[in-house]
Amino acid sequence: MGTAIRLELLSFLEMIGDYVSMVVEVFRAAIKRPPAWKLIREQLYHIGVMSLSVVAITGFTTGFVLAAQSFYQLGEKGLAGVTGVLVAKAMITELGPILTAFMVTGRVGSAMCAELSTMKVTEQIDALKSMAVNPNSYLIAPRFIAGVFMIPLLTLFSIAMGIFGGYLISIYLFNMSPSTYFDPMKVHITTFDIGSGLIKAFIFGILLVTVCCYKGMKASGGAAGVGKSTTQSVVTSYILILLSDFILTLALNTFYRGLKGL
Repeated sequence: MGTAIRLELLSFLEMIGDYVSMVVEVFRAAIKRPPAWKLIREQLYHIGVMSLSVVAITGFTTGFVLAAQSFYQLGEKGLAGVTGVLVAKAMITELGPILTAFMVTGRVGSAMCAELSTMKVTEQIDALKSMAVNPNSYLIAPRFIAGVFMIPLLTLFSIAMGIFGGYLISIYLFNMSPSTYFDPMKVHITTFDIGSGLIKAFIFGILLVTVCCYKGMKASGGAAGVGKSTTQSVVTSYILILLSDFILTLALNTFYRGLKGL
């Protein structure tokens, strides 16, 4: 039993080291020798433009729910006026980055993993290596650059849609005035809130792209291996996004409080 646990631990540590090594190589390739613009542009379109609809729907409906819950929970206590602030705070600092990352992982990350897995099990990646083409530079780096650039932008779009959805519900269902909804935001929404949301989106983008690509590059076992790798990539990305969100929330708020105390 002890030997089996040690072997599993060693295998896990080896996987982490292999993953970190791949991320470092991809980052180095993206900085020192950027891929061709054509490859990056294609990924910008697939990750960004093609995800606009699902991100818009997710942000919009989340704003609906947040506004409704805030009004029903706080209206009886005479605090309905903070509905707009609660919607904006929740969307900017937490729900916008997380839900955007989840949607992009489900729509784009799984497709990345399936595509690379298929190339791996059909030996297309080995063919690239035989032609002296680095798969990390040619296949992963364009996706990495596009993901890091587009996911924060998609997060901003999701936040805007969520605030707009909450506005529609508050104004047309709960008869709240536009000034009551928006004016408190000017006081209570800070640059730190926006910055923390964008930092989280940036980190989530790195995680979901690299994890999905790593799982795809390590696939084996034919068609069954493609499905297994795709499932593992999505589940692992979701877990890492949630864990990193907790760590980032603690770290960013501790840092911000330290700056205010200076």
